[in-house]
Amino acid sequence: MLDPALLRGHLADTARRLATRGYTLDTAAFEAIEAERKRVQTETQELQNLRNTRSKAIGQAKAKGEDTTALMAEVVGIGDRLKANEQALAEVQERLAALSLGIPNLPHESVPEGSDESANAEQHRWGTPRAFDFAVKDHVELGAHKGWLDGDAGAKLSGARFTVLRGELARLHRALAQFMLDLHTQEHGYLECNVPLIVNADAMHGTGQLPKFEEDLFATEVGETRRYLIPTAEVSLTNIVRDEIVEADALPLRMAAHSLCFRAEAGSHGRDTRGMIRQHQFEKVELVSIAKPSESFDEHERMTRCAEVVLERLGLPYRRMLLCTGDMGFTATKTYDLEVWLPSQATYREISSCSNCVDFQARRMQARWRNPDTGKPELVHTLNGSGVAVGRALIAVMENYQNADGSITVPEALRRYMGGTERIA
Repeated sequence: MLDPALLRGHLADTARRLATRGYTLDTAAFEAIEAERKRVQTETQELQNLRNTRSKAIGQAKAKGEDTTALMAEVVGIGDRLKANEQALAEVQERLAALSLGIPNLPHESVPEGSDESANAEQHRWGTPRAFDFAVKDHVELGAHKGWLDGDAGAKLSGARFTVLRGELARLHRALAQFMLDLHTQEHGYLECNVPLIVNADAMHGTGQLPKFEEDLFATEVGETRRYLIPTAEVSLTNIVRDEIVEADALPLRMAAHSLCFRAEAGSHGRDTRGMIRQHQFEKVELVSIAKPSESFDEHERMTRCAEVVLERLGLPYRRMLLCTGDMGFTATKTYDLEVWLPSQATYREISSCSNCVDFQARRMQARWRNPDTGKPELVHTLNGSGVAVGRALIAVMENYQNADGSITVPEALRRYMGGTERIA
């Protein structure tokens, strides 16, 4: 969530910056609630001071042997008023918190303004899309061989947007995840973690999925306990530092996890219904960094580069896009998307998104570090990125490495994970 000082002291400027994201801040509502909070809080403090003063007067009167009946009755009355005011203050603060939790992060000054993806800014490209001398198949056609990619079986088991992988294609999918984890842990310095796939509401609040995006989440209920299936391992990894104070020499804390991810994809009906591009259940290798504020933008560049190396080692053409204000996620202040070339669509499609959230998530989680210069705890900066989406990487490998006979050449980087296999057919 945003620093309350920005809303209280720079409301108009904050509203203007939020408007570039397509978010309209109800400044009148905020000012009304904030004015009520100040009034009730001032009254509460005055009542507390009055009660303390009268309590001292009672002690002094008793010491003198004077009658304290009237003073004691007054203190009781003050106590009743104070209790009512404290309850009213708590209610106002809850309303203020509810409003604040729905406000997205502010865009960084380097982010281009725009309402949608058409305003995203290309940073660079890598690789040259392959020229085919035969009719290109998409990943669904390629996966139909021997039933390797079976959407019908997935639908029978679970419904639309689920897929069953079999045989060598399932093995290739596993090889991709193993390759990514080894690269990030052995060469890029991330600590491998295995994290829960089901988390509590506090974890979802901490990284910003709740309360705003509850319709996009899958949830479980056992008795009266409600938990959520993670949409990304970012949730579990980032919340490891919730309510913690991290020592300076432990930063940046870099973590990686390969996990299943679950998304209801609310509002995406009719989009990417063919194949594996947009699934309710998929896998990702997620990267998370917990950084000092002074280092987070350098860490953002580093994280994005780590994801790019995955695509380069696989020989997949891609481009890096700087997202505009209107296309960024709720918690991000700056985001790079990596888009991989898909021959069947003759276009680039997102395969990784790397974001710097600065202190937005940390404030919700109360995740802090101890600044050695002051000795005091301060909010950390949190970053997350896909390193990369395993299913989309599988699609990209299938399509970019397809052969005229429908076979798929295994990228050299994956062959040691495939027992030396050079081609699946």
